Amino acid sequence: MHLPDSDPIWDSLAASAAHLSSIDSHDLLQDARRNDALRHALAGCHFDFSRQRVDQHVLTQLIQLAESLGLPTKRDAMFAGEKINKSEHREVLHTALRQGAPAVSKTISAEVAQTKQRLYQSVEAIRSGAWRGYTGKPIKDVIHIGIGGSHLGPELLVNALAHLPTAGDAPGIHFVANVDAADINRALSGLNPETTLFIVVSKSFSTLETQVNANTARSWFLERTGDKDAIGQHFLGVTTNRQAASEFGFAEENLFPLWDWVGGRFSLWSAVGLPIMLQIGCAVFDHLLEGARVADEHFAQTPMHQNIPVLAALLATWNTAHLGCNSLAVLSYDQRLALLPDYLQQLEMESNGKSVDVDGNPIDYRTMQVLWGGCGTNGQHAYHQLLHQGTSKFAADFILVGQDATERNEHHQWLLANGIAQGQAMTLGHEPANLDEQHKGVPGNHPSTTVILDSLGPTQIGCLLAIYEHKVFCQGVLWNINSFDQWGVELGKQLALPIYAQLGGHSASSQDPATRHLIDHCLKLNRAK
Repeated sequence: MHLPDSDPIWDSLAASAAHLSSIDSHDLLQDARRNDALRHALAGCHFDFSRQRVDQHVLTQLIQLAESLGLPTKRDAMFAGEKINKSEHREVLHTALRQGAPAVSKTISAEVAQTKQRLYQSVEAIRSGAWRGYTGKPIKDVIHIGIGGSHLGPELLVNALAHLPTAGDAPGIHFVANVDAADINRALSGLNPETTLFIVVSKSFSTLETQVNANTARSWFLERTGDKDAIGQHFLGVTTNRQAASEFGFAEENLFPLWDWVGGRFSLWSAVGLPIMLQIGCAVFDHLLEGARVADEHFAQTPMHQNIPVLAALLATWNTAHLGCNSLAVLSYDQRLALLPDYLQQLEMESNGKSVDVDGNPIDYRTMQVLWGGCGTNGQHAYHQLLHQGTSKFAADFILVGQDATERNEHHQWLLANGIAQGQAMTLGHEPANLDEQHKGVPGNHPSTTVILDSLGPTQIGCLLAIYEHKVFCQGVLWNINSFDQWGVELGKQLALPIYAQLGGHSASSQDPATRHLIDHCLKLNRAK
């Protein structure tokens, strides 16, 4: 991997990787000073990087790499509101949503504060029962319609924080993202339109999946009420396209902005987080914002060698570029965090899955790892076999919650024991004593990070997610790419438009042979019904 003006550092890192290949992780862990440099705490989160395959010399080299590439200066430019998203000529200011960008303009600060006040008023009205549907009944169920960044964060946090006492006042919250009709049909099943509220989130109000699902929701509502005027009381919108939303039937007072300087996958702190606010209440949502703000302050002010997102990004880049780890397994050892790998897939892979640099030049080095994962301990009886004894190189993030959320301490104790042990097995491995038991051998020496949250509270998870956001930014700097656009997702959408028409009977003669065959096959299947 070579980046402009940094060849000597990359070459020295390659030499260090060759040297470390002959050193066992067991030996690396004997260096107490190294271990201390790789363990950090913030806002009730303990980050332990000591199972990574680095020594102090490599750590020093990696920090030098970050400084040589101007990471501190580029970080400051993001916080200052410079237009670092060059391809879309936009600022990147999701930190302003949680008061984590103190240098932001007064105009933006005022808009954020005003919108937050309106959001909280609506949330309190819905949770208290003061918000009434068109027949005067309070809201009992909320259906959130979005996809990608407007869906994954809210669903993750609604599930993760459902155990909080304040969640008892929340309406039932249902999520719809897939354009598959089965998704929205499942969500609508058994609901009463008189007591159902829809939240439709689409920055442009033109996202196909969200449009189709919103239209289905509108039709479902009108078929059962016959009252177009009632739409305004039962639909909330989050969008920049107010005109399209108004034409749909949204009441002006029920529309909330999503600014251009907030990317979808960084937007749960905004009005996109309405379901989270409804689930946990406004005061607790403030704790979520505070956890993220603490992470922002840490990232902005902490020296590079103690900076958690900087270290996370440097180690991930080291694993990818020099250790050949082409995948990252995110292993959540708490059922409430089952959706964390899904959320991080979009955050990291959509941000940093790029093949050109910030100036549009092709790059010849690997950028983002393939991120995947699941929930422990289930995965131990499935894909962990490949992790322990397979031949693929990978890195792993273990996410644990230290304090038990229930009175069933035995369950939690086993959960923690397994999470810690799996990381130990990946690090240290196992060498069979007998030659005839080589099938029991576990190579070990796989790099991993363990994060332990004191408890699964809003402050801790707010901090954790913000750390991952800043890690994404840092890796973008290290790879010289734009982490804040996603042009790669557009091509498939554009190609689907003519195929949709052709599946409806239009001629597919202009398509390539493979595509034409698949269209014809689907048409035959549907004619046979």
